[in-house]
Amino acid sequence: MAAIALGRPGVLKNLSRETKQLFSTFSGLFALVIIFSILSPYFLTVNNLLTVATQTAIIAIIAIGQTYVMITTGIDLSIGSNIALSGMVAGLAMTNGIPVWASMLLGLASGCLVGAINGVMIAWGRIPPFIATLGTMTAIRGVSLTLTQGIPVSSLPKSFTVIGTGNIAGLPIPVVLMVLLTVVFGFVLARTRLGRHVYATGSNIDAARLSGVDTKAVLVKVYVISGFLAAFAGLIMAARIISAQPAAGDGYELDAVASSVIGGTSTLGGEGMIAGTFIGAFIIGILRNGLNLVGVSPFIQKIIIGVVIVGSVFADRIKRKD
Repeated sequence: MAAIALGRPGVLKNLSRETKQLFSTFSGLFALVIIFSILSPYFLTVNNLLTVATQTAIIAIIAIGQTYVMITTGIDLSIGSNIALSGMVAGLAMTNGIPVWASMLLGLASGCLVGAINGVMIAWGRIPPFIATLGTMTAIRGVSLTLTQGIPVSSLPKSFTVIGTGNIAGLPIPVVLMVLLTVVFGFVLARTRLGRHVYATGSNIDAARLSGVDTKAVLVKVYVISGFLAAFAGLIMAARIISAQPAAGDGYELDAVASSVIGGTSTLGGEGMIAGTFIGAFIIGILRNGLNLVGVSPFIQKIIIGVVIVGSVFADRIKRKD
């Protein structure tokens, strides 16, 4: 009945633009599930679905931060390097006798610091976001490699690795954390003053400033949020593979951008929803998992995902013209 109702032109016309976008993204996810269910008998098994959710958790978490940044017309290319840095900082602290909880705080603090540096360079230094975060991406990766001369940090305590390998009520802990962070940051963006300021800054930064919004502070906050979430994802990744890798997170910033764009975040700023990004991350995760199950080469997978990203951006441009 719901499908029949949505099929009526009048009903679709009355839906908000955000609801239409969310429905469109979810339809894409649903179509992928149907296609891969037909192509592979293993796709809809419980074990495979839990694997998809666990693998998607890290992408979804970093994509939340990227969504905040992109709504302000920015981009954060330092996410992948930040994932590696936080894991290395926390791992080195643990192996040097610092308690697990304090080591995790140090890892999160390192991510926030990188985010704050990005924000200050962009807000006060007026450096374009692409250039500023490209610089920190390279520098932070160098710092991670220098800390141990490229050698991974292993022998991490079990009380830490449980956050990447444990379960709560049958659900992997990374999945539980992903859902919690999605709800919290989705609420902040949709229902709080900071969220309204983020949208205002991305829609028209000059108008927002004249309306009394401290746009520089808003920019710093969104990059700190992105840095914090990248560091959080870095800790989960280190816990999952039971070691901190200086090369971890390489290329993940592109997955974050892809998830945000597929989820409806505009590359021109001012539009985006965490719920859409959440679905967008699962589209990337299911696409990769399904293509693996049907035996598509990893090289071909990159082509397909690239086409999906370009198609999403093209659809966004058409939507803007409408």
